[in-house]
Amino acid sequence: MKRSPKDLEESNRVIGRRALVMGGLFLGTSAVLAARMRYLQVERADDFRLLAEENRINIRLLPPERGLIFDRNGVLLAGNEQNYRITLVREDTDDVDAVLAELARIVNLDIARLERARAEIMRRPPFVPVTVADRLSWAELSSVAVNAPALPGVNPEVGLSRVYPLGADFSHVVGYVGPVSDYYIEQTGDTDPVLQIPDFQVGRYNVEARMESELRGRAGTKRVEVNAAGREMRELDRDAAVAGSDVQLTIDAGLQNYVEARLTGESAGAVVMDCADGEILALASAPTFDPNHFVRGISQTQWTALNEDPYRPLANKATQGLYPPGSTYKMIVALAALEAGVFSPEDEINCIGHTELGDRRFHCWQRQGHGRVDLIEAISQSCDVYFYDLAQRVGIEAISAMALRLGCGLRHDLPLSGIAQGLAPTMQWKRRNRGEDWVVGDTLNASIGQGFVLASPLQLAVMTARLATGRIIEPRVVRSVDGVPRSTGTPADLGIPAEHLDLIHRAMWRVNNDRRGTAFGSRVMNEAYLVAGKTGTSQVRNITTAEREAGVIANEDLPWERRDHALYVGYAPFEAPRYAVSVVVEHGGGGAAVAAPIARDILLRAQIGDVPPLELYPVSQRRDIEEMHRRLPILAEPPMPSGRASGPRQAGSDRT
Repeated sequence: MKRSPKDLEESNRVIGRRALVMGGLFLGTSAVLAARMRYLQVERADDFRLLAEENRINIRLLPPERGLIFDRNGVLLAGNEQNYRITLVREDTDDVDAVLAELARIVNLDIARLERARAEIMRRPPFVPVTVADRLSWAELSSVAVNAPALPGVNPEVGLSRVYPLGADFSHVVGYVGPVSDYYIEQTGDTDPVLQIPDFQVGRYNVEARMESELRGRAGTKRVEVNAAGREMRELDRDAAVAGSDVQLTIDAGLQNYVEARLTGESAGAVVMDCADGEILALASAPTFDPNHFVRGISQTQWTALNEDPYRPLANKATQGLYPPGSTYKMIVALAALEAGVFSPEDEINCIGHTELGDRRFHCWQRQGHGRVDLIEAISQSCDVYFYDLAQRVGIEAISAMALRLGCGLRHDLPLSGIAQGLAPTMQWKRRNRGEDWVVGDTLNASIGQGFVLASPLQLAVMTARLATGRIIEPRVVRSVDGVPRSTGTPADLGIPAEHLDLIHRAMWRVNNDRRGTAFGSRVMNEAYLVAGKTGTSQVRNITTAEREAGVIANEDLPWERRDHALYVGYAPFEAPRYAVSVVVEHGGGGAAVAAPIARDILLRAQIGDVPPLELYPVSQRRDIEEMHRRLPILAEPPMPSGRASGPRQAGSDRT
């Protein structure tokens, strides 16, 4: 059908509009493409010229700076130091052996070290940098940098390595870091890419390990342009790493140093707690070791010496060591009996040196007996027979319940490795673990802290702090993280009647301050600093009937590993308890002779804030005390080494 002129005119008008729209779109697109081509060919010409020469962009991780660890007064316990090292990336070099040989020519490197590095290079993925040498001098690092064109794949780097300025004093609190191993990744399941950074260090022991997430920080990244030989041409951009959090501990470096020094020559553990809030002021285990050796790579000789030492320096005796608490357990038995109402504190028992149970005798440490004693005298003179009688009246279930209430037989929650739980045994425990029924003899043994009963120095310190205050004191070792305090609030009441605790306090005062008290030799000659406590001696072997008949061999005449453990727990000052202490000396002999003097000195140091003056000691002891302090490796003033900061961020200073 023939279209009318009017339709043709309308059709031409529509086609014209469409043509204009299409033409506009074409011109706009052409303009955008022209602008983009100009940008790529003119403004980015240099960039693409480099890429055309087989350059490529690499993304590299930036290790975060590990958080610092300080004591309660801002003394640096764990810091970071610069470490010059050389790394090699296998995929950036055609001949690993040739590069290593050239590197050995430039820098004097140990052959064995190079062989280990080569094995690690071949074992790792080709894109992962592997450290060939570390702890180089600036001159050595500069030599490598100057010869970089002849060393494809080799990168001189400046990193950070952990350092412990106070060395051995804090190995059993702060712990140490070590390189990431396949075993570590397998055990922890940690998939953080930062672990692939050469020689990246992670916490392996104590606070360093238990607070790894806070201390590690977060890795950064940088984009770098490298040429075909793997040489870095320039850095394009960077996302900075986030440093780990600074951690402030409750430990007092000066007191910790004194306690470690006072334990010199012993195999021992000691804990000092603040009775007000449970802050641990010192936690020592002797002998100790230098954690810097583990950071820098411990030698086989050093490792063997540590492992074969009979005093076990690697073990943290303060938290991991479990010992029969001996007579330090008698306050628990007394409180259980008082609560049960099975006796009156004024009731006297006649100690003739032993108690007979069936055809067996349970002996008192005083072979001729103590005569008639009441509760206070039984504790102050440590009469075993009194507590044999008391335990039979109250029973093991009540004794163990009181032990748990006072913090024994519990695993206290601290950021330390391998905290032992201890044991406050019950009838059910023996049936479940030994397949035997509980017998009365087990109760008698438990009444003097022997038999199945086990406690650590940490638990004994907690027990003492709770006895001194009547409150549920919980131990803590972290004071703040990045300046934010970690407080536990006001401790709750133990629920033990004040009159019962008063009896225990008076008895513990007499231990140190009455002439017949077992620790009278460790008294203090100033009422403002008086110590109250309890001695303990725990057997590590049974004395046979034949030995008793022939005359028991003196403890010091036995081989060291068969001697008794020496224990002491105490608090000071007596009128207003502030510090609680526990000391356990492995195979040290008598608690009164060995552990009590150490604990007395520690409590005086905590109260005075310095080496105790001689006038606080009995006159007859002052010359020996002066000589002892002269020989101890005590720091005159804890150093303040440099770190990222001179003290915890936003953390104040608090002298104890």
